[in-house]
Amino acid sequence: MMPTVPTNDSEREFAGWEHFSHSADIGVRAWGPTIERAFEEAAAALTGIVTNAEVMPSQEVTVACNAPDLELLLVAWLNVIIYEMAVRRMVFSRFAVRTDGARHLRGSMWGEPIDMLRHAPAVEPKGATVTALRVEREPNGLWTAACVVDV
Repeated sequence: MMPTVPTNDSEREFAGWEHFSHSADIGVRAWGPTIERAFEEAAAALTGIVTNAEVMPSQEVTVACNAPDLELLLVAWLNVIIYEMAVRRMVFSRFAVRTDGARHLRGSMWGEPIDMLRHAPAVEPKGATVTALRVEREPNGLWTAACVVDV
């Protein structure tokens, strides 16, 4: 589990992520002051499933995805990352998301080719699912984004 990381003194600026157990799969839960930040943290949680090693943000990959609502947009975003990790044989450590707040997402991610010895991948994520899917604004103003990832 990754601890929350305050980016300034305001509670609204807290962001972070954690994993949660789910049968043979693993859940990712992230939070942030904006939808975009919560989605960026969810992407970092996805990388945390693969490796605990440092990932150098040396190569940028840009992506876009669409979905009928915010919850399915989270699934689409994570699945785009999983696809790019598999096809490019890369792992990512830094993410930047822009959304229209509802259905469209453009993202950039930075990472490096996977090094089997240094990154020592634990599992290969197969896909983000709708199990335990949740994207919503909490009473404290922070956005939460969560779902189960099939590994």
